[in-house]
Amino acid sequence: MQLIEVTNSDTAKEFIQANVELNRNVPGYIRPIDKEINEVFDKNYNKAFRHGEATRWILKDDGGRLIGRIAAFVNKKYKNKGDDVPVGGVGFFDCIDNQEAADILLDVAKHWLGQRGMEAMDGPINFGERDKWWGLLVEGFHEPLWSMNFNPPYYKELLENYGFKPFFHQLCFGLDPLKPLSAKIAQRHDALAADPLYNAHNIEKKKLEKYAMDFVEVYNASYAGHGGLKEMKKDQALQLFKRMKPLLDEKIAWFAYYGERPIALFLNIPELNQYYKHFNGKLGLLQKLQFLWLRSRGACRHFTGIIFALIPEFQQKGVDAYIIQKMAEAVQPAKFYVHYEMQWIGDFNPKMINVAKSLGETYVSRKLTTYRYLFDRGKEFKRHPMVGV
Repeated sequence: MQLIEVTNSDTAKEFIQANVELNRNVPGYIRPIDKEINEVFDKNYNKAFRHGEATRWILKDDGGRLIGRIAAFVNKKYKNKGDDVPVGGVGFFDCIDNQEAADILLDVAKHWLGQRGMEAMDGPINFGERDKWWGLLVEGFHEPLWSMNFNPPYYKELLENYGFKPFFHQLCFGLDPLKPLSAKIAQRHDALAADPLYNAHNIEKKKLEKYAMDFVEVYNASYAGHGGLKEMKKDQALQLFKRMKPLLDEKIAWFAYYGERPIALFLNIPELNQYYKHFNGKLGLLQKLQFLWLRSRGACRHFTGIIFALIPEFQQKGVDAYIIQKMAEAVQPAKFYVHYEMQWIGDFNPKMINVAKSLGETYVSRKLTTYRYLFDRGKEFKRHPMVGV
């Protein structure tokens, strides 16, 4: 077998192609957009390079066939609650069903991280934010959500045989958006609706700057400092909303207020992979025109929950039910969306899991796992500590 570090455009293309070759015949696989993967390793695009470094390898068999790939990265900003050693990351792991091949890839990543002072590695994770390319798929091997890892079931065995252990599990919840919400949600909604200070409305694209500022207030109060999540700056939020603007469906992105104060948000977008699965990894002018055509034809009837946030002092008051009911009243009469799934929630966050379960007849639609490997094999392994309890 030949292990090759990615050092030029040709090997970078092979790094992309390795994922395609190893997964193209796996049911449910949707090829990621090439540009979105390349941007992770672009120093001019990925801000994680300000605080770290990354490298990639591909693995070929003796006949020159691509049989694996892996990336390793160090990010000084990467830290989880309870960490007592420096932790690096591995990600974008693909491999044939062969333990020797997997060990070659994982060994080179471990060695590279050890040279940089790391004493553990988490994977498969992203070199950057946690909302993309995070975790190994272990349950729910159907079409992935946009920017979500997808892999065959045997990857779990490859990692666990090497010595990785689950650091935390990531749960996605799905539901049928055509079904009526539970009576409990309606009752909790009605109790708050009796107070005229509570109000909720959907986003208006012409007022994105206002909603970006409201987003910062709610997000930072709800998440900053929890589970390794960083505080969101106003300019970051505004750029995020501007990038999302072409994708937004105003009916499925909501804010709740107490008077004029933003207290909760429930942001959803059409599921982009329902478009991207037609693009074969490309996103040029032709694909953008194709996207507009598909959207005009109503080709995407799935939508995805990207974030739910509720500031602490308004938790346990029924605000979650209030905003969910308001959105349902706007969405359900059209009967357009037929599938809904939320982005993952860490199993260390029982409060947010309870919020997801409160949506109605939810079910765990898929499960991913963030694994950890301690370089000191005699050191006690500890799972991610619980938050909010």
